[in-house]
Amino acid sequence: MNRNTRGMNLTQQVADTLGNAIINGKYGAHNPVPSEATLCEELNVSRSAAREAVKSLAAKGLITSRARQGIRVLPETEWNLFDADVLRWMRDSNPSLELLREFTELRVAVEPEAAMLAAQRQNQQKIHEIGRALDRMKQAETGLDDPLEADIAFHLSILDASENRFFMQLGRIIDTTLRVSIRFTNMRSGVRAGNHAEHKMIYDAIVAKQPENAAACATALMDSALSTIVSALKEGITKENALPFR
Repeated sequence: MNRNTRGMNLTQQVADTLGNAIINGKYGAHNPVPSEATLCEELNVSRSAAREAVKSLAAKGLITSRARQGIRVLPETEWNLFDADVLRWMRDSNPSLELLREFTELRVAVEPEAAMLAAQRQNQQKIHEIGRALDRMKQAETGLDDPLEADIAFHLSILDASENRFFMQLGRIIDTTLRVSIRFTNMRSGVRAGNHAEHKMIYDAIVAKQPENAAACATALMDSALSTIVSALKEGITKENALPFR
């Protein structure tokens, strides 16, 4: 357990180590997770810590553990992709472009609707936060702010301004996965930061109480990101030869 596990108890450290190993492919259908007894020896932890870690990973859909059958890694389709730890482990494993494509398809489905709702509901305090994030994006163009953090703040503030509790809770997923996808799409587009003008069009439509226009501008931005990823897939680019995601 050599990763940075500051703030985690022993069970969480074991789960973190195993979760990363599973998602990175160390364990799988042809290389099963060791038994709890073996894990105790390999990781130098108690049986109870290993057992609770296994239960935690089972609850996240990564594994199943049954008597006389051992610990079996489940197919990726069973993993709980909305779980914060699973998302983090996938991000840290340099996710495939196929996964980034699927994530961006989720954004295409959600973010335009969130922009429309923000324009309809007109929570001025939350719209002000969108404007603040937009200002940060402008400052990032000249190195006065972090371009990735500013871009993410913009998208999260729109989800918040939608005042839809389900959309707002998607913010954690958007945050985690944008840290990979924005780096990739910016690299492919040859830019360091997100396009301020394109983001401003969404903000202006929200401020002007133009829900359909806000949704259309958000859709255009999402479609552009999706097209960049699809184009890379058609070129046969993989996570190994695309760029260092971290």
